[in-house]
Amino acid sequence: MFLAAHPQGARGRGRPAATVIGVPYDATASFRRGARFAPAAIRWASQSIESYSPVLDRDLEEVAVVDIGDLPVEHLPAEAMIDEVVRAVGAAAGLPVVLGGVHTVTAGAVRALAARHPALRALILDAHLDLHEEYEGTRWSHASTTCRLMESVRKDRIALLGVRAGTREEFAAGRGLLAAERRLAVDRTLWSQLEGHPVYLSVDIDVVDPSAAPGTGNPEPGGPAAEELLDLLRILAPLRVVGVDVVEVAPPYDASGRTAVLAATLLREALLAWGAA
Repeated sequence: MFLAAHPQGARGRGRPAATVIGVPYDATASFRRGARFAPAAIRWASQSIESYSPVLDRDLEEVAVVDIGDLPVEHLPAEAMIDEVVRAVGAAAGLPVVLGGVHTVTAGAVRALAARHPALRALILDAHLDLHEEYEGTRWSHASTTCRLMESVRKDRIALLGVRAGTREEFAAGRGLLAAERRLAVDRTLWSQLEGHPVYLSVDIDVVDPSAAPGTGNPEPGGPAAEELLDLLRILAPLRVVGVDVVEVAPPYDASGRTAVLAATLLREALLAWGAA
């Protein structure tokens, strides 16, 4: 087990290399709610995950990680929740790693880091474009996440990979993004736009096929396998990633728990790739 169910001190010695922040929030979900249970489920699933990654040849036993527990945001209005995320990410020691919660929480993390890193790029792994300016009467819907990110990061510095769902209007609005690709791969052109710059990485678990991650609010068939997602994270390891999140895990829709196990594995790889740097 590499995460605690309650706040804990840093693993390892010295100043924390990474801070894990739970954001149990799903009030802005548009279909199936349940992502508020994800931080606890991912911590639970971490009991089944070894701390050592044979691919990265690194071990979390050698990395100072602090888990500050969950922010008390479950019953807050969306804008107040965002403010809490901004404060927590802004105060985080080392690499901030956010456990959502719905994708809306990403807007707070990106806002905090864009203030610190003016050249920030955002790399979003998601089945959906999330380019509704407003959805179901709110601009804070998780279906509006990319629009909210554009309030902190220039449109041509935002890339989405794994996209296979959106309205005709959303795909038209996506023109001008750094990338909006169905493939879960980084080509040379995109790599050149990310390399050498601070990058925020957001992983919406619905980017993978529902057969690998059924526990999510808006499953979208036709996605890549879990192995492809893990491989991509390892390929991205040389980038200067300054913040990470894993969002949209919804445990009530996966009795097997495999979605949370995948999220915990992604979390381990992220901590080892960028928290150990």
